Amino acid sequence: MRGIFFDEEHARQAAETLVRGGYAAEVVRERLAGEDDDEDHPWAVLTDAPEIQLDMLVEMYDGWLDYDDPEPAAGESPQAPPLVLPLPDQPRRIKRPEGS
Repeated sequence: MRGIFFDEEHARQAAETLVRGGYAAEVVRERLAGEDDDEDHPWAVLTDAPEIQLDMLVEMYDGWLDYDDPEPAAGESPQAPPLVLPLPDQPRRIKRPEGS
């Protein structure tokens, strides 16, 4: 799980708080799609801390939680197959046929 922060100092303070609490925490630069300027990239705190712990720190420093995408297990497809709905074979008749 990751906590995303806009300020490096806030990210480092959050990571330090988590480490003091006995959790692993690492601060890295998060690259978002569409951001060309290195100065605009937010900071991410990668941790194994419980969600509630990181959520409180993210709330305190105006960041947000980013959940890691679960890796598919061996032999599983990375995406679920699309849902196929049954379609009718012919149009529904709304009016009664002539002569009935």
